Amino acid sequence: MRRLPALTAAAALTAAALVLTACTDASQQTAGGTASDDASAAASFDLSTIEVDDEIAAMLPAEIAERGTLNVGSDTTYAPAEYIDTDGQTPIGFDVDMAKAIGAVLGLETEVQSSPFDGIIPAVGSKYDVGISSFTITPERIAEANMISYFLVGSQFAVATGNPDDFDPEQLCGVSITVQTGTIQDDELTALSEDCETDGDEPIDILRYDSQADATTNLVGGKAQAMYADSTVVGYAVEQTDGQIETVGDVRDAAPLGIVVSQDDQELTDAVQAAVQKLMDDGTLVQVFDVWGSGEGVLDEAELNPAS
Repeated sequence: MRRLPALTAAAALTAAALVLTACTDASQQTAGGTASDDASAAASFDLSTIEVDDEIAAMLPAEIAERGTLNVGSDTTYAPAEYIDTDGQTPIGFDVDMAKAIGAVLGLETEVQSSPFDGIIPAVGSKYDVGISSFTITPERIAEANMISYFLVGSQFAVATGNPDDFDPEQLCGVSITVQTGTIQDDELTALSEDCETDGDEPIDILRYDSQADATTNLVGGKAQAMYADSTVVGYAVEQTDGQIETVGDVRDAAPLGIVVSQDDQELTDAVQAAVQKLMDDGTLVQVFDVWGSGEGVLDEAELNPAS
């Protein structure tokens, strides 16, 4: 059977920390994709502490500077990174807070617009100025857009509590697994399923959903034997489903997440990269992610199109 590649020792420690710290009381989400009735976004980072950096703001394209708004595309079904608060309208999460922090440095209001995950990158540069939605940096995505690194995360499986189907993350052929469409985990399962068939085994039964909330809900409902997602998301889902699911196996393939900017807009790329680096250098970005229990994953350098 095809084995998923293991992490290096250093990456494993970092990614394990992400899972342990992903569960937070900053807001509570159900498997349906919105926060529970007693939750609040009050724990979001206090953006009033961030001052405009005039030098970085001067790097913005004139059109965006004059508009005064940074339009961000995000799949708001992916707690705790980006999802909808109890009012049914307001995006919250660590990616949302980061987007607003970037806007604050640039002297812009930030408008986060909900979009299906696989529709964001094609719309960056037209409908959206940037895409911020837990995008793992891959060569394929770098071929389509500029990507600015900010956070390290791994992937992990989850199963129904007690693992009633005896799911083994190192024996995936013939197993039913839920995943969000277009994610790095979707791509990985597709490749592994092809390997299964090449080896004469049954393909993986990949159950794809447009939202992570649906992927989680269908695992809880017994429609699949496992779920595969970012380790932060899996850790959060375990807590928010009240013990109905649990993690299984190690965190896999720690990789950086990236902010997506159009390759045709170098001015905006440079401005966003500089803003993120400032937030890293002064410790603000760690504070933003600490609110959501994930500060350990913040990177030290906002690299443009790093090798992956």
